[in-house]
Amino acid sequence: MSGGPDLAGRRVAVVTCSTRAAAGVYPDRGGALIVEALRGWGASVDDPVVVPDGPAVAAALAEALASGPDLLLTTGGTGLTPTDGTPEATRALLDREVPGLAEAVRARGVAQGVPTAVLSRGLAGLAGRTLVVNLPGSSGGVKDALAVLAEVLPHALDQVAGGDH
Repeated sequence: MSGGPDLAGRRVAVVTCSTRAAAGVYPDRGGALIVEALRGWGASVDDPVVVPDGPAVAAALAEALASGPDLLLTTGGTGLTPTDGTPEATRALLDREVPGLAEAVRARGVAQGVPTAVLSRGLAGLAGRTLVVNLPGSSGGVKDALAVLAEVLPHALDQVAGGDH
């Protein structure tokens, strides 16, 4: 994903919400894809924090926000299973939602031939001066979401920092 937007000087936090990845049942592919793309775009980003679905998600999001990143991306926990609670944990921390961004992520998945992308309940919004975006948990969903973000992140982050639109 190099050759994308210029995010030099931007700090980004990544949280993977997956009980199975947290337990080591399989590797965290979504978080790794996000980190690789963002580093390729010049952002300063640590390795993803991987937590199981449930209360650990809210705690990880709050901790990530406390460090004051420009951007917080999550992957996983946006589906319809009983344990998928990332949107609820996110909503509790948002000051304002940015619904068009979450809708664009879903629309990109559908446009790529994945009709079930509409089932993602991911949110996007602002928590203080941090843009927060929930990405799907699948590798394909992450790639689709990153394609959307590549088109809008510099402008969005400039606006959050007080720039003109």
